[in-house]
Amino acid sequence: MTSTELAYRKTAVEGASGFGLLIALYDTLARDLRRATDAERNNDIEKRCLEMNHAALVLAHLEDWVDTTRGGELSQKLISFYSSVRRKMIEAQAKRSVAILEQQIALVLSIRETWQEMEFGGSTATEVPLYAETPDYPGSVHAQCQQGASSWSA
Repeated sequence: MTSTELAYRKTAVEGASGFGLLIALYDTLARDLRRATDAERNNDIEKRCLEMNHAALVLAHLEDWVDTTRGGELSQKLISFYSSVRRKMIEAQAKRSVAILEQQIALVLSIRETWQEMEFGGSTATEVPLYAETPDYPGSVHAQCQQGASSWSA
């Protein structure tokens, strides 16, 4: 990242709303996963690991934002989503799978789009379309309730 890009991001974050910061984190997560995907394609394991480690850190920040004290359906969906993304990131590294990473990028960008719509008043928090609703998906809310919440942290 150039110094100009860094300065632009810093300025954007300083004036951002809560949704703006959330969207910036989703952008960073997607960008990290994209760079990890490119590194995997180029057989650059060191770069892939660097990007995946940063993505895990961003994911941890996103998890910290979830207000679990109030509970609620949205909190549970987000916890499930973040746990699922983390599991898939680990699986992608173990299998050296670009396809798994690309699936996670698409999911992250889908949720990011919803947050952006909410920022501009086009949606409500209960409408966040998380794939985690599917009972047979390992990262689903139903599976999480059976397994308990993830205790992993960065």
